[in-house]
Amino acid sequence: MDFSIDENLRLMVDTIRRFVRQDLEPISRQVEDDDHIPEEIVGKMRELGLFGLAIPEEYGGLGLSVLGECLVYEELSKVNACFRSLIGTNNGIGSMGISFDGTPEQKQTYLPRLATGEWISCFALTEPEAGSDAANIKTTAVLAGDHWVLNGRKHFITNGDIANMAILPAVTDTSKRAKGGITAFIVEKTDPGFTVGTVDRGMGMRGCHSSELLLEDCRIPKDRVIGGEKMIGQGFKTAMRTLDKTRMTMGACAVGSAQKLLELSIDYAKQRVQFGRPIAEFQAIQFMLADMASQIYAARQMLHHAACLRDTKGFSVIKEASMVKVFCTEMAGRVADMAVQIHGGMGYMKEYPVERYYRDLRLTRIYEGTSEIQRLVIARELLKT
Repeated sequence: MDFSIDENLRLMVDTIRRFVRQDLEPISRQVEDDDHIPEEIVGKMRELGLFGLAIPEEYGGLGLSVLGECLVYEELSKVNACFRSLIGTNNGIGSMGISFDGTPEQKQTYLPRLATGEWISCFALTEPEAGSDAANIKTTAVLAGDHWVLNGRKHFITNGDIANMAILPAVTDTSKRAKGGITAFIVEKTDPGFTVGTVDRGMGMRGCHSSELLLEDCRIPKDRVIGGEKMIGQGFKTAMRTLDKTRMTMGACAVGSAQKLLELSIDYAKQRVQFGRPIAEFQAIQFMLADMASQIYAARQMLHHAACLRDTKGFSVIKEASMVKVFCTEMAGRVADMAVQIHGGMGYMKEYPVERYYRDLRLTRIYEGTSEIQRLVIARELLKT
């Protein structure tokens, strides 16, 4: 399969690479310490069109292919993970439901705002009793005249504290649940009864946050069902349709971070002297570098192949997307561990960025579907065929 990219995409990737080097890397430590991305940087991300990478051009986005989006995320993930996380939802699970299934009015109302970064979206699926078991959500939506009334509690919602809107699945028929009883809604932060709850404090991903979202008799207009009346009860399908792509983009983030860790480890191994010579001359270090590079190479080929299948062949890539997600994220975890080992005691110190990558990458094996869920999906698809 031909993985070559056209000149416009190559120029886009080069632009992002310069942006990372000139604007993001110098403030990465500050963002980590302050737990906040400066507004000036957010403004530059808007100017570059990063909030609308995957949103169709007719709605003001860049309309990148899946491969193109993966290439951009690889570059962005060579620096603090929060920068990619900020824009990721607008380009993925926070907009794709509308792009796929939304009414013309919904697309025109929301997608241009998301594409420019004027609005930030979030995807509010996870609940205290519904993580990997997404079909077990408890949030309910009841039709009352010309409004839906929503009640429930969402948690671990990325960008929930800053989002202007949420794509939010809720149960509309308890007897059917995932088989025709879950509906996807658009909820805006100004809707009565919709509030942000506790903002989470995690082990990593500083600079971006997840939070609770609380719905207490939250009233939204009847036309906020994604896709309109005909899509009532189809929200679980809408949610699941988005995961093929977002699992691949999560793989791209893992590959980009792993590549940066390899580069940092090579540089450190050349500079660090023990027993009178650079540790890069020791076979034990060389073997770790070789293993890191080989695993990154394999993961990147898998990622790009699956993205090309999605873009050019129109194949269903449910199985391949889950393979990408589990392989790339677990590979990045191994690479991060070896990077810390190569750096020795310094790898455990916050003065060196490998410590941050080690913490941030741990989450990639959990969100967008855990490694265990990916293996279940892969096995299910294999047994189907």
